Amino acid sequence: MRVISGQARGLKLKTPEGLATRPTTDRIKESLFNIIAPDIPEADFLDLFSGSGGIGIEALSRGASSAVFVDQSQESIAVINDNLTRARLEDRAEVIRGNALSVISSLANRGKSFDIIYMDPPYSKGLAQAALEAVYAVRLLKPEGFIAVEQANTEPLPETEGFTVSRIKDYGRTTRITFLRYTEENK
Repeated sequence: MRVISGQARGLKLKTPEGLATRPTTDRIKESLFNIIAPDIPEADFLDLFSGSGGIGIEALSRGASSAVFVDQSQESIAVINDNLTRARLEDRAEVIRGNALSVISSLANRGKSFDIIYMDPPYSKGLAQAALEAVYAVRLLKPEGFIAVEQANTEPLPETEGFTVSRIKDYGRTTRITFLRYTEENK
C-alpha cells in the first residue's frame, strides 16, 4: 500500500499485522479518488474503521483540510499515527481509538461535521447500516457532503432513512463502494 498522489505521493504505508484488517487495495483506492477528487480540496474528512489510515491519509495528501481517523484496535491506532508522522500530515489529523458508533455521537457532541465520510467496516457484520443510522441521527454529514461505504458485493446495499444512493461502483467479484447523500428534503 502506498500514497498515490499529492503531498505524500509514493510513501509506502504500514498496515496492521494479521487478518484483523483488510486494507483497501491501491487499485480500489485510486479508482475511489478519481471519483471524489473534485471534492477533496479543503474537505473535512472522516475515516471510520480506519485500519491503516490509508484512505484518510490519501485525502490529506490530496489537500483535505482535516481528517479524523477512528478505529478500535490499538495496533491500528499505532499504525495510523506512525503513517501520519512518516507522511508529515499529523498536524491536520486527529486519531481516535474507540467504537465507531460511540465516536460518531462524541464527534457530533463536539460540534464536528464532515464533507466526506468514508467507512470500511468489517464485512458482513451489519456495521455499515448501524454507522449510517448513527451518522444520520446526529447529522454528522454536512448538507452537501457524501458518504462512501466499502463493503462486500454479497452484502445488501445500505439503505437508511434520510439518505439516497447516488452511485454504486463494483470492484471485481468481492468489493463494492456505495455513495450516499442526504435526500433533498433532509439537507
